[in-house]
Amino acid sequence: MKKDKLLQKIADMTLKEKVFQLFQLNGAMITDAAVISGPMEEMNLTEDIINNMGSILGVSGAEKAIEIQKKYLEKNRHGIPLLICHDVIHGHRTTFPIPLALGCSWDSEAVKEVAKVSGAEAAVSGIHCNFSPMVDLVRDPRWGRVMESTGEDPYLNSILGKAFVEGYQGENLKEDAERVAACVKHFAAYGAAEGGRDYNTVDIGISTFYDMHLPAYKAAIDAGAKTVMTSFNTINGVPATVNEWLMKDVLRKELSFDGVLFSDWGAIGETVVHGCSENGKDAAYKAMKATVDVDMMSVEYFEHLEALVLEKKIDEKHVDEAVYRILDLKDELGLFENPFRGADTAREKELLLCKKHRESARDIARKSMVLLKNEAQVLPLKNKEKIAFVGPFVSNKSIRGFWSDLGFDKDSVTIEEAIINRFQNKEKFVICGNHKIEIETFEEIKSTVEKVKESDVIVVALGEDQNSSGEGRCLTDIKLPGLQEELLKELYKTGKKVVVVLFNGRPLDLRAVFENSDAILEAWFPGIEGGNAVVDILFGDYNPSGKITMSFPYSIGQVPVHYNHFKTGRPSEIAGAFYKCSYLDSPHWAMLPFGYGLSYTEFQYSDLKISKNEMIKDKKDTILVSVKVKNIGVYKGEEVVQLYIQDEFGSRVRPVKELKGFKKISLSQNEEKEVVFIIDEDMLKFYTIENKIDSEIGGFKVFVGTNSSEKNSLEFKLIK
Repeated sequence: MKKDKLLQKIADMTLKEKVFQLFQLNGAMITDAAVISGPMEEMNLTEDIINNMGSILGVSGAEKAIEIQKKYLEKNRHGIPLLICHDVIHGHRTTFPIPLALGCSWDSEAVKEVAKVSGAEAAVSGIHCNFSPMVDLVRDPRWGRVMESTGEDPYLNSILGKAFVEGYQGENLKEDAERVAACVKHFAAYGAAEGGRDYNTVDIGISTFYDMHLPAYKAAIDAGAKTVMTSFNTINGVPATVNEWLMKDVLRKELSFDGVLFSDWGAIGETVVHGCSENGKDAAYKAMKATVDVDMMSVEYFEHLEALVLEKKIDEKHVDEAVYRILDLKDELGLFENPFRGADTAREKELLLCKKHRESARDIARKSMVLLKNEAQVLPLKNKEKIAFVGPFVSNKSIRGFWSDLGFDKDSVTIEEAIINRFQNKEKFVICGNHKIEIETFEEIKSTVEKVKESDVIVVALGEDQNSSGEGRCLTDIKLPGLQEELLKELYKTGKKVVVVLFNGRPLDLRAVFENSDAILEAWFPGIEGGNAVVDILFGDYNPSGKITMSFPYSIGQVPVHYNHFKTGRPSEIAGAFYKCSYLDSPHWAMLPFGYGLSYTEFQYSDLKISKNEMIKDKKDTILVSVKVKNIGVYKGEEVVQLYIQDEFGSRVRPVKELKGFKKISLSQNEEKEVVFIIDEDMLKFYTIENKIDSEIGGFKVFVGTNSSEKNSLEFKLIK
């Protein structure tokens, strides 16, 4: 539809109808009889509002979506279709690994495939807009929503955020009805919530904001994301949802975002509770001034915007601009031509959980898992060994992870089911996985130890409840729950080889796990094909290649702990140093650093070279850095070769190092490849003391290796 026709629709609408287009309601409130009366009355929702609201969220299913849209269009006098949104975070019915696990694949094509499959299943189920990806930078594992991010690094988050958007949206939303509009969230810096406590204050410096947090949002927006969602937190003391500088100056002007801006759930009204808005009317005024288009699940817009316009406190053109952005999105989705876009009951049955999607989920789950320990090459398991499988997650089907409410546990494949399906000779296995996650008694532990005493190897599947990580799931203790550590200790005392498989949504305190095991596989919450993926890795059908994208601490007292921290005036290379930046009772570095992950084979790095030692500023100059990587082990494997740069001095204090490139390569036994990186001036830029993104002349160090703790480096200078 041409712009003039959209503008004509807006001109034909009353002010009240325009305001209603800016309201988003939970779909259950108009479809679920159990909630229609109470909450709707509490929110003062009239039939007029329901017939003219612009969008709903939380509805899925082709039949239901078609029915809702039909009823809506029968009563909407302008024939403006309803926009249907949902949170499809890591899969629709086919559930993939949680985003933090997907990050560990370091594979943008895999992430794009997850988004494409998720979008296709969502679209045929009647969803038009997906509230994903979350590109918030995360550094504190106490925060439950770290599972929803791809990690602690701005560069990697940018690469994967872009991949999510491209996978969801494709190249033409109007022509491709099995794609959905993406929503970049949460703008901005939500991952820096103080104390790792959800909805809490964010207080960061301007350079940290621009250098660490903003890049991933920018990359996803540059990829063409149609929508953005505000965050709950404050920025510079002002809640993001009413922060005019953040939304108008940074998002709209600096990042050139002209799409639809959603508030998060109830966020406009919550600014009153923040103490930043005097009342609901003030909140509506400030949110509209900040160019927030959609008021998700609060009443402030539909209760107050009309009066604010009539009182001349808000120019009606601002309301028109917001409505235009919403109608333009609906037009880009092709909803005016086909209000039931994508929703197809027959196609839904064909596509959801189809064989191809399950195969994809299994493959990507394997890519996302990280081998954390493998003493004496215990893994892969040998067929001649008698193997016991014990622990809460051997038979637990709740492995999808949080934000997977459109899937079902019954669709998940457990480790036990994978073993049964794979092997004919069941006598070699002892399976006792009927533990609760919160193991409660030592008698239960004693019984388990007795059952496995004849085994050669014990595989212990441990972890946290899938609902322990996610929104509102913040913790002050990130050890394994219940008596899981005690079970592991008693099993290790038997002298058998012990392999731990972890199911979790956040980095954990793993000191006891490392001390009482021979091998550790981090499976995360791997989605519905998790059991198959774990067994594929344990028995050597797949060589793990994942690398962690969020540092694992020694203890909760260290957090936040991350690899790209700022230099200090009193650095320390040893733990417990007096009058240095360290702890007396713990190392001050991560137990497992960003980028860490093992393989069944071994990779040797050699011949690190740099093409020249000087780069000329503002001349589009480049430097080549090369390294040779050889597989000196006995298995074919994949390695993520990582490039880090350290700015030796700057007008602001710079991080000790920053990821600026990576390449994933595959090597057969004894094969060697040369990996080449191109360093350009953009890699050297940061938010300078002059309050702009720029590079500064001076010295730099380059590190290339297998993780962020690499020490070997080369040097070059940026000169005029």
